[in-house]
Amino acid sequence: QVQLVESGGGSVQAGGSLRLSCAASGYTYRRNCMGWFRQAPGKEREGVVAITTTIDETTYYAASVKGRFTISQDNTKNTVYLQMNSLKPEDTAMYYCAAGNGVCSYYGLANHRLWDYWGQGTQVTVSS
Repeated sequence: QVQLVESGGGSVQAGGSLRLSCAASGYTYRRNCMGWFRQAPGKEREGVVAITTTIDETTYYAASVKGRFTISQDNTKNTVYLQMNSLKPEDTAMYYCAAGNGVCSYYGLANHRLWDYWGQGTQVTVSS
């Protein structure tokens, strides 16, 4: 099993920034991909960004966040970060950290059911 715990959500005004963290524990070798998803009320869960945990650290960003959000990781701490800048009201959602194997691709980002492990989520609210 892999356990994921998110932190760092909150409320900000449009144009502001937030940094989310996701700490992984357990059998972390079982995942070679980490990602962030979000879900707004009444909407489907959507992929935000994914990163391979291998040395190449390939990233896959959703078009809606590219240039504003940045994913990074500290493998010594088994932690993945999501730096969110220039936040917009439409970024308001519950943000979930996810882990899986072989799912780092735009296809994986578009299909959340392919991912094996999920955190409990952290709320991000952006006001106009």
